[in-house]
Amino acid sequence: MKKKYLMAALCLSAGILAGCQETPKESIVKEKGADSIKNYESMENEEEDAETGENGEENSKEEGALREIIGAPEHYANQASYEDGGLVIDTDAEVILPEASSLNTYAVSAKEVNQDLIDQFTKAFFEGDKVYHMYSYTQWTKADYQEDITRLKKYKAEGNLDPYEYGTDENGELYFNIDELIARDEEEMKEAPDEVIKEEVKPAFGLEYMDGKGDDAQMAVDEHSFWGIVETDHGNYSYHIDYGLAPNIVVKISKEREDLPDPREFSDWAEGRYQLDGEGNHYGNISEESMKKLANISLENAQKTAEEAVDKLGWDWKVYGWDYALFHHGENGINEDTVLDGGYSFYFTRIVDGVPLTFTDDYGGGLEDMDSTLEPWSYERCDVIVGDDGIQQVEIYNPYDVGEVKTKNVKLMDFDSIIKIYEQMMEVSNADISKYEAQRTYHVKKIVLGYSRIYDPTADNDTGLLVPVWDFFGGFDVENLESDEYNSKNSGEHSRQSFMTINAIDGTVIDRGLGY
Repeated sequence: MKKKYLMAALCLSAGILAGCQETPKESIVKEKGADSIKNYESMENEEEDAETGENGEENSKEEGALREIIGAPEHYANQASYEDGGLVIDTDAEVILPEASSLNTYAVSAKEVNQDLIDQFTKAFFEGDKVYHMYSYTQWTKADYQEDITRLKKYKAEGNLDPYEYGTDENGELYFNIDELIARDEEEMKEAPDEVIKEEVKPAFGLEYMDGKGDDAQMAVDEHSFWGIVETDHGNYSYHIDYGLAPNIVVKISKEREDLPDPREFSDWAEGRYQLDGEGNHYGNISEESMKKLANISLENAQKTAEEAVDKLGWDWKVYGWDYALFHHGENGINEDTVLDGGYSFYFTRIVDGVPLTFTDDYGGGLEDMDSTLEPWSYERCDVIVGDDGIQQVEIYNPYDVGEVKTKNVKLMDFDSIIKIYEQMMEVSNADISKYEAQRTYHVKKIVLGYSRIYDPTADNDTGLLVPVWDFFGGFDVENLESDEYNSKNSGEHSRQSFMTINAIDGTVIDRGLGY
């Protein structure tokens, strides 16, 4: 559904939802952005009155009083059916609250990106290790080209002319031309070095490199990024820092693999939760027992390795959750034949006054449409994959600086009002689902209260606000209209996908993909 349609649906929801449970209209159609947060109310005065009883005696405030204040149960269940059964919202969820008696809102901004920050990343993950410029280090040698030529000729001899499954065009012609690639390899091998050329560098922006080959080569500068290879005692790592889309900064660290049958093949790490929760042709069939065996390390030891590295950054990041991780290759999905290695993924999140920022699958920073000229700001994020031989992958996005409290002990909507908004807006946001699917059933398994960052990109793209939000996590089953081939089921038991995010203060629906 396009964003413009969603906003229209928000405004027209009172008419669309005739016959549903009544929802406070102002909470659904309230304007988002800087103006709305000026109206956030504090409970400080009310709390002072409550703490001093009729006889002037102070009442104690216990941890966990938040659940009682907003009337949140420990479990919530409800099933609603729409579109003659074509859409079912099955909510059978644990209601998870932070161990706090009150929540605040906080000013938040993008951390300043400078050489000190780059050094901080390098020291945390590669202290004492040698770092080399990636461009020269990864240049193919004569031996690399010869190995590739031999492999391609073997594919051709076996009759496999499309080894990477590029497919064919409308005339049935292969997109991949194996003979052309062999000829190119043979030509480039003539000018290739005999061995890897190592150029030791300090990770920084502004490093020079040679762009192009032969007579076309010219000096260029990576003004807003760094590309390196790091040699460590337990293997080599690619190390990439990108600040080309400020204020977003992305740090990616990946262990170089030596077990790929063909380095040209697609390969990547995948989450194990889809194997546990999903059924259907596009899910794999790896059992939990197999995933544990592939990891070949205890969860406790893997988490310790991840925490020791992340703690060196010196920020308030703690493990929020974990998942199995599967390293697979090729285009045939995830199965026993395509998975080469395993480990554990750890999702870190910031803890503010004992309350975590809720982790979801969404990276944020999306645009409302393709014509937008805004420069978006994605969420802070830190994911670490650990295997039996150490850290396999690290991804860090947009660390925050958390500033002053903007509204102390902010007044929250009661749980019943939030649930009414959730149930009505789940129907609205899926209003056109019957055009594409015969039936969809949502399984909402967790309802979580925590912090999230919101911002107004039309005013400022590197400052925002941490606010309390409700997230609704789960999976869904799909029956397609035209073919059973893509039917699937996902129980949502281990899901990190939030189907809806609601501002716990004013009830506005937050688009996780946009960040507001």
